Amino acid sequence: MELTLRSLSPLAYGALNCRKNFAMASPRMRIKQGRSELPNLTITSKIDELQVTERRSANYHPSIWDPKFIESLSTPYTNEGYSNLLEDLKEEAKRVIKDARDTSSRLELIDSMQRLGVAYHLEEEIKEAIDLVHLDDTTTDDLSTTALRFRLLRQHGYPVSSEAFDQFRSKDGRFMDGIGQDIAGLLSLYEASHLGLEGEDDLEEARRFSTIHLKSLVGNMESDLADQVQQSLEKPETSSISTKEGVEGANKVKLWWTDLGFKEKLSFSRDRLMENYLWSMGIAPEPHFSKCRIGLTKFICILTAIDDMYDIYGSPDELRRFTDAVNRWDTGALVDLPDYMKICYLAMYNFANEMAYDALRDHDLYILPYLKSQWLNLCTSYSMEAQWFYNGYKPSIDEYLSNAWTSVGGPAAMVHAYFLMGCATKGNLNNCDVAKSIQCYMIEERISKEQARDQVEKLIGYSWKKLNEASTDSSLPKSLINSSLNMARSAQCIFQFGDGIGTSIGVTKDRLTSFIIKPILIEPSTKPNLDGMKMSNRR
Repeated sequence: MELTLRSLSPLAYGALNCRKNFAMASPRMRIKQGRSELPNLTITSKIDELQVTERRSANYHPSIWDPKFIESLSTPYTNEGYSNLLEDLKEEAKRVIKDARDTSSRLELIDSMQRLGVAYHLEEEIKEAIDLVHLDDTTTDDLSTTALRFRLLRQHGYPVSSEAFDQFRSKDGRFMDGIGQDIAGLLSLYEASHLGLEGEDDLEEARRFSTIHLKSLVGNMESDLADQVQQSLEKPETSSISTKEGVEGANKVKLWWTDLGFKEKLSFSRDRLMENYLWSMGIAPEPHFSKCRIGLTKFICILTAIDDMYDIYGSPDELRRFTDAVNRWDTGALVDLPDYMKICYLAMYNFANEMAYDALRDHDLYILPYLKSQWLNLCTSYSMEAQWFYNGYKPSIDEYLSNAWTSVGGPAAMVHAYFLMGCATKGNLNNCDVAKSIQCYMIEERISKEQARDQVEKLIGYSWKKLNEASTDSSLPKSLINSSLNMARSAQCIFQFGDGIGTSIGVTKDRLTSFIIKPILIEPSTKPNLDGMKMSNRR
């Protein structure tokens, strides 16, 4: 059976004869107890092992997470007491949403459920409530409610115009000074402004206005409110990641990571299992996407090692051979690779083939060509960056972004997520490397680092507008749209204060601790009263 994968818009790009494909592998892959195993063998090169006299190093710090500590992680929420409490809370939340009688109450409830990360339990009730909000076109002079209505309708794919804010503007088009002291309204306006589309300059002005006034007021706020405002200014709700599941998946990928042996065999590469798992949690947080999170974590771990190989460790000739081997997609290509590359190649090859086998067995889908093409695209883009470095070439910003679109791994991750989430059907389907975007801007435009950073931030803002626009494409599976937006949110979260993967001892560690190590605990005997619920604590 063949699978046709059509174009997936800017949000995402996107066996066969199973016996033939797996028969090509030498040695033949065996599946045992859910894991692939290779028999003992020695692969000798046709040529002598390349003697590289000097290897570069990025001096990445070792993993900050003890494997035994990861194994010890557990959750109390699997016993019957918590299961009963969950069902009671779900029924109570459904009742409260249905009983809401006005638009303001419905908006606050929906916003609270989304911020708490529990909206997936209440999808039907929230859909009914947001439909009622959309039908109610009554205007209000409350800025907070107006902005919240605008944001939630856009987030849920409803058409809503930015003209909703015209009533808060004076005749000259500027926002009225009278709303400059309305903290709740300014905060809601600031968050709504991040859902602007290309050409909506009025929302750019809304962001500028709300930012200036919130920063001027934050020094006079109570500490809790000041923290809330500061957090939103740093990371607005629309770019926040949602995490719901963690411990069980972390244990599973830890066992896989240990068996893979990268830590021992590829010491030059970043050992970032938990940080990569944070990526996957951000992309597919819902509990029923456990398989997707595990698969994406494996993908990111292997991608990271191959990225480091191209960026740091491999010689130009070795990298050329590896790229050729990926293009061949044949274990016979191993004979031309040094030992450390054999490890990378087999890990990539086995991962893709196992994923293709699962899709063919479980869904009768032939996906291997798509997986192969994504790995080849990645390695080709890495190879280009390696060539730039070894040739001392500084690419223009357009050249850099054109290649980085692929090398950053987003399109490949979305294709993998597309299959891992079960979206596909037969009918649709400064270390040691090249200069980065800021450096490219500095060189090309002859501007300072701060000016270049401003330009990159404008590009990020433009990209969010394109994402907001593309997310309204109703022909795409909703889960794919959400995971694509989540990918962008996760990237912004992890790299907001620097390289949160290369150096993971700061904010990334704090977020992993908050999400997995020390989450908010709920006692099974406690049943909160949801009536009159209003969001006050922000994530």
